[in-house]
Amino acid sequence: MTDMRIAGIGGAGIPTPVRNPDKIAGGGFDNILQDAVGKISQVQKDAETAVRELSSGGDVTSAVLSMEKADMTFQMMVEVRNRLLTAYEEIMRMSI
Repeated sequence: MTDMRIAGIGGAGIPTPVRNPDKIAGGGFDNILQDAVGKISQVQKDAETAVRELSSGGDVTSAVLSMEKADMTFQMMVEVRNRLLTAYEEIMRMSI
């Protein structure tokens, strides 16, 4: 018969300090959302600048690309908003 050694369970019952997830990740969900909206706003401003430059003899291609990029980012923002609202409604319907 072989001898079996029982190893300790190491650290069980010793509380580990809880870290604040906001400090670890550098921000919460609201910061992520504000950052995303800021980037979308910057894309919109870039498109306005490209259109303004087009009126004074700028490049047509860059203006069209900027407008398409702005349109796509806006559509994506609307879709994210719709999904967030759907998730919020589902959470509100949950019985506690």
